[in-house]
Amino acid sequence: MPQLPHLLYYTAALSGCAGLLYTGVLFIVALVSVLASAPERRKDARTTLSILVRRRSR
Repeated sequence: MPQLPHLLYYTAALSGCAGLLYTGVLFIVALVSVLASAPERRKDARTTLSILVRRRSR
């Protein structure tokens, strides 16, 4: 049982890092969907963003 606090700490740290990484990916894809010069690339980025956010386009 003395290892439980360490396990909880590392689990929380890993979850936080994964959340930051996911947020960063969402931010980059959102930027590409707005700033890309080619319409196909913008459409692909919007599709990817909707998949990542798990939201259906209307």
